[in-house]
Amino acid sequence: MPRLWIGFAPFALVSVVHVIALAVDAEAVAGPTKLFLMPLLAVAVLWGGRGSRGGLPYTLLFAAIALSWLGDGAGTFFPAAPTVPMMLLFFGLAHVCYIWLFWRLIPARRVPAWAAVYGLWWIALLAVLWPHLGGLLIAVALYGLILGGTAVAASRCHPLVAWGDALFLASDTILAFRLFLPDATPEWTSPLVMLTYCLGQGLLAAGVVVADRLRTLAATSGRMGDAG
Repeated sequence: MPRLWIGFAPFALVSVVHVIALAVDAEAVAGPTKLFLMPLLAVAVLWGGRGSRGGLPYTLLFAAIALSWLGDGAGTFFPAAPTVPMMLLFFGLAHVCYIWLFWRLIPARRVPAWAAVYGLWWIALLAVLWPHLGGLLIAVALYGLILGGTAVAASRCHPLVAWGDALFLASDTILAFRLFLPDATPEWTSPLVMLTYCLGQGLLAAGVVVADRLRTLAATSGRMGDAG
């Protein structure tokens, strides 16, 4: 298992560079490094998934990473389209992939009672942002439901997945305040958005790889037990 983390080193390094660039307002570095994050995370998953069964879990994980990359670069890839709606679209689709993956393919337990906090989060977020959302009210409300659904699904999985999604949710929450309540959001929250995002995505990907390895190991042990 320790070799798994070697593949995540480039992603971790570029994440640190990106967050520092945001903190010191070095846009010339922050912009390009942001677009390297998800491709490097995909490389990390390829490394960590060596020798695995592959299949649908990895297909969904790679799809979620690719859609997240499009969300990260929405302003760059689709300059003629409004950035925020495009971000909501791509990240929403990424979370649909995550929900399918977490709920159907790699769950380890039932939904814990504490996951009810995600429903309270959705209600509180909308209550605060409602007057400031304008024409994006329905889109943000739906996206929030998908985010909360992903978090609930992640709560059934390996702790790395559960923690990763909690950080992803924190990142999107901070970003929502930066987008819709900019006057009430200090500048230091800009690097915080990406710090929690990078940690969240990294832990999600690592958690899926670890969960798949554990399931493969359990299946192999079961077959060996049956043979014995």
